[in-house]
Amino acid sequence: MASQRDVKNRIDSVKNIRKITRAMEMVAAARLRRAEQRIAHLRPYASAIRRMTRQAAEAAGGEVGKLPILRQHESEDTIAILLVTADRGLAGAFNSQILRAGTRAAAEYEHEGRAVSFYASGRRGVSSLTFRGREVLGAYTGFTERPAYSDAREIAEDLMAAYVDGKVDRVDVFYNGYVSPLVQEVRRETLLPLQEATILEVQEGEDEDTGHHALVEYEPGPEEILERLIPDYVEISLYRALLESTASELGARMTAMRNASENAGEVIDDLTLEMNRARQAEITQEIMEVVAGAEALV
Repeated sequence: MASQRDVKNRIDSVKNIRKITRAMEMVAAARLRRAEQRIAHLRPYASAIRRMTRQAAEAAGGEVGKLPILRQHESEDTIAILLVTADRGLAGAFNSQILRAGTRAAAEYEHEGRAVSFYASGRRGVSSLTFRGREVLGAYTGFTERPAYSDAREIAEDLMAAYVDGKVDRVDVFYNGYVSPLVQEVRRETLLPLQEATILEVQEGEDEDTGHHALVEYEPGPEEILERLIPDYVEISLYRALLESTASELGARMTAMRNASENAGEVIDDLTLEMNRARQAEITQEIMEVVAGAEALV
């Protein structure tokens, strides 16, 4: 049995760890509220961009396919997979579940005879893919706790350039969608080609009546407007994924740190009980020594 001093030192160590985990939980909770606000502020703009893009595409009609970014490739031989992870850990299964989903999808594509190109945001995703021997064509780090629109633009430009140049035929994005501080779900979305994405679909809450296009006059033409709107929509889609991932990361870290604090409390209780037993054993040993000494004097 460990000595009373050893157990006391272990209790002090666990208490110090609990202070750290509680502080990290409070910081994550404070940042989470701001992340939720950023998501709420983005939704109206993203909805408006989607609506305008859909209307311009319908007005352009058959001219849509002439735009390089809207031209669907004849075959999908090379697939680009973007994994949205975090720069840091200590967030439970936040990073690992994205990596598992992405590598599983890559294995399925490769089993079908297709090539896979990896892109990753967040140091955890980049380092994990590199450790697995995967080449990362695009690595974006240093901003996962507070992504800016310029970060989404940088990623979007690389992916759109790869698609237009024919280097990739499809782009899939894996990220943690924010549901609540306790729930984060892995989402898989097709970013390109846009015919398979949500850009031309009517979303819940949007006006489905798009039959009065004659009342809208485009200057310049709908094709030119659409050509300008498409990059904005791709950037907004990636920016939303980055914001959702940030909120999910903070929610996962807050939950993980709360669980760690609770587990530390249980360990402290067990160690306190062990220390009391050690103290009782030491007292009993001292009493036995006193009694034995007294008997020896008789």
